[in-house]
Amino acid sequence: MDEIAKVNVENGVFLFKLKNVLNDKNVSINKIMKDTNTDYKVIKRLMTGELVKIDMYVLARVCDYLDCSIEELIEYKH
Repeated sequence: MDEIAKVNVENGVFLFKLKNVLNDKNVSINKIMKDTNTDYKVIKRLMTGELVKIDMYVLARVCDYLDCSIEELIEYKH
């Protein structure tokens, strides 16, 4: 089941797909938090799209840990 968070912006929509990637790779939120040294709230915001800015270092850690591209986690459509 796809669990994509959609966030509408002025000229398009952001799709936050971290939950799907975690499910596909059988990784829990607690495990990724611990292994990437990332706060729970930050991981949840990347899953729900409830954020204003994205820390590129956190995004890099998550991508490296999950062995995925940014596009697999966040997509923008206009």
